[in-house]
Amino acid sequence: MLVDTGANVTLLRTDLAQKLQEQLIYTAPNISLKTDTGEKTEIRGKLDASIECGSRKFHHRIYVADITDPCILGLDFLQKFNFTVDLEKNEIRTGGEEIPLFSASVQHSKSCSVLVKKRTIIPARSECLIQGIPEVPGQFRYAVTDFHSQVPQKGVLVAATLVDLEKEAIPVRVLNLNNTPKILDKGAVIATCEPVVDIVARPQEFSEAQHLSSILESLEMLNEKQRRE
Repeated sequence: MLVDTGANVTLLRTDLAQKLQEQLIYTAPNISLKTDTGEKTEIRGKLDASIECGSRKFHHRIYVADITDPCILGLDFLQKFNFTVDLEKNEIRTGGEEIPLFSASVQHSKSCSVLVKKRTIIPARSECLIQGIPEVPGQFRYAVTDFHSQVPQKGVLVAATLVDLEKEAIPVRVLNLNNTPKILDKGAVIATCEPVVDIVARPQEFSEAQHLSSILESLEMLNEKQRRE
C-alpha cells in the first residue's frame, strides 16, 4: 500500500477490485486520471470498501484503475479521517496512533548482518547489551535483531529485539552461557537484522496518573477492610 499526498483520490488496482465483483460499480470509460509520470490511465470503476490502516478500519470510496501498486491512499482518504503526515519522523498519525511509513523497496530488502562496534568482553555466565552497527547501512530503517545462524558463537545467545537502524548504534542483548569470558572483536558478526515492514503503536488506554490513582484507591479500600476485621 502506497501513501501519496499528490494523489487526489484513493485507488485500487484492477485485478484486486475484480475479486470484489459484487461491490464494484463500473463507470464510463471517458473518466481518466494522470499519473505522477504524466501518463493517463482510465478509471474502470469505484467501490465502497473497508481499509485497514494500523489497528483501525476505515470505510471509504475507492476508485479502480490500472496502477502498479496494489492500493494508493490519496489525499481524500487522509483528509477525511484527519491523518497527519510527518515526513521528519516518516509516519502518519490519527486518533493518537502512530503508523510508520516505509519506502517501497523495504519489502524486497534482504536481511543484513550486525557487526560488533567495538571490542567487548562478556563476563562468564552473564547477560549484557553490546553496541552493534549494520554491515550495510541504509537498506531499511526498522529491523529485528536475532541470532546469526551462519556465524555461530559457541555458548552465546542473542535476543530478538526491535531496533531503529538510524540510531548511532544498535543495542544487541547477548547472553554468555560459557564458564569463561567471551571476547568479541571489533567488526565480528554477532547478529542478523531482518527488515520490519509494519509497526503499530497503540495509544495507552489510561494515563500513568489515572493508573496510580486507581492503585491508591484500591489500597485505601483494602486498609479499610483490614481495619473492620
